[in-house]
Amino acid sequence: MDTVRDIVVIGGSEGSFGPLRQILSGLPADFPAAVLIVVHTGSSSPRLLASIFDSWSILPVAYGDEGVPVEAGRVYLAPPGRHLEVVEPGILHLSDGPKLHFAKPAVDRLFATAAVVFGGRVVSMVLSGNDGDGAAGAAAVHAAGGLSLVQDPSDALVSSMPVTAIEKDHPDSLVRTDALLAALIDSVMPFELTKPDAGDGCSLVER
Repeated sequence: MDTVRDIVVIGGSEGSFGPLRQILSGLPADFPAAVLIVVHTGSSSPRLLASIFDSWSILPVAYGDEGVPVEAGRVYLAPPGRHLEVVEPGILHLSDGPKLHFAKPAVDRLFATAAVVFGGRVVSMVLSGNDGDGAAGAAAVHAAGGLSLVQDPSDALVSSMPVTAIEKDHPDSLVRTDALLAALIDSVMPFELTKPDAGDGCSLVER
């Protein structure tokens, strides 16, 4: 039986806005997965990214908030100065833990915690950026049976994050920038999810 992939985690830093715009502007309204994003931002950064991303996307985009259940068809963005994590049974948690790879929020925290909670249901994507954040988290996703996608470093504005992910993770696929959206949709859309008749989103909390 094929594994349902209904949790998408994306991480990037410098050079990731172009790929993120391509992805968010192209996801269909019936995309049957939750999308959780970490972009490296400082603690003093104005909370503007969510509204910018929301203007690109048919799916609603908002900063992740403490205790919110992860739902399909929604996009959650890590707020400045907090690690976005997932805890049992599929709830968002904002952590004040120390920086990882000089970053807070850190991609590794999101990827690793999503892998623990959702296992093989996770699709991770490492985008353009500095340092090695995301590599260990992508490896955790892969080890848990999830799917690991990495932007082709030869096509990334800043190649460090993709290169480190390749060295540490041996990802399932390297994807050129112009194919990131198609790769993500292909990873998720072949599978059908049963959604309730009422409500804005399908809860992905484990029952």
